[in-house]
Amino acid sequence: MNRFVLNETSYHGAGAINAIPDEVKGRGFKKVMVASDPDLVKFGVSKKVTDVLENAGIEYELFTDIKPNPTIQNVQAGVAKFKEIGADCIVAIGGGSSMDTAKAVGIIIANPEFADVRSLEGVAPTKNKCVPIIAVPTTAGTAAEVTINYVITDAEKNRKMVCVDVHDIPVVAVVDPDMMSSMPKGLTAATGMDALTHAIEGYITKGAWALSDMFHLKAIEIISKNLRGAVENTAEGREGMALGQYVAGMGFSNVGLGIVHSMAHPLGALYDTPHGVANAILLPTVMEYNAPATGDKYRDIAKAMGVEGTEDMSIEEARKAAIDAVKQLSHDVGIPADLKEIVKEEDIPFLAQSAYDDACRPGNPRDTSVEEITALYKKLI
Repeated sequence: MNRFVLNETSYHGAGAINAIPDEVKGRGFKKVMVASDPDLVKFGVSKKVTDVLENAGIEYELFTDIKPNPTIQNVQAGVAKFKEIGADCIVAIGGGSSMDTAKAVGIIIANPEFADVRSLEGVAPTKNKCVPIIAVPTTAGTAAEVTINYVITDAEKNRKMVCVDVHDIPVVAVVDPDMMSSMPKGLTAATGMDALTHAIEGYITKGAWALSDMFHLKAIEIISKNLRGAVENTAEGREGMALGQYVAGMGFSNVGLGIVHSMAHPLGALYDTPHGVANAILLPTVMEYNAPATGDKYRDIAKAMGVEGTEDMSIEEARKAAIDAVKQLSHDVGIPADLKEIVKEEDIPFLAQSAYDDACRPGNPRDTSVEEITALYKKLI
């Protein structure tokens, strides 16, 4: 048996944020906590949404105590703020950091027995749906607005906790490419490669099946066509990436990922490495490692990425073509080729063990070990 969980409602396209007041009022909400990171507030991105709320006469208060890799403390501060202001819903504006924080806050408000946050790691046995969340992504990558996953950093232990909970999915996703137009090139590239990693790992994960395959192959195609344009801030590229990352999210949220994400999570926890950058650097090397366990799926990936003549290739040629296409896209959008500027060799044992213990690792198509993960890290430094 396979299960698929998606948003109740999603809006797509330029100007989609104007639908937020109808959703807030139509669902009977009276007080909104707007969760957004400080930089988005500073540069006026969050104001695009708060102006819409103000013009509709909707009462709200801002919560901005959110780090790029949100921590247990950020979540606990959000819970306190939600209670203090008497909110009844959350509008989360931002990338994965804002939406992940909002999910954890919403879960704890509805399930106070998990207030320590650490108990949410893995598949927590929560009983109640989280506080209603309207998610407004400002990056085209995490797809947190349509997933049942969120990641919180345990700063004391230098590790990221992957949490999976069907109760945390936002009730409404508002995917407006205008909210993404202010992203700098580097962030656009990193989040876009994160979305590609979601699509590729979701397509080859052990849990993949016909319905998820449909989403992932289409996502690979859309992302490959549009990421370069998005980095150059073309309207077509932005709109394509807004859709492509969402389509990838619909798939991987329901079938899991693999060790690209397992290996990226401790890099973010230990070095604060941007998640998309870590994924992009790791993806080709892990694809090479996983290739023997993927059947003919790399042929489909290569074709979706625009490689010609895949039908006439041997399985080895098709696998190489897919990996080369990923390397080329990553290079074209300015992602570093290795981890030499990030990883300290003495940290590798900790990184490898953390990656092995990560919740994404069991979904990897090839069974692995701490020793093999260690070798993959070393290959990139």
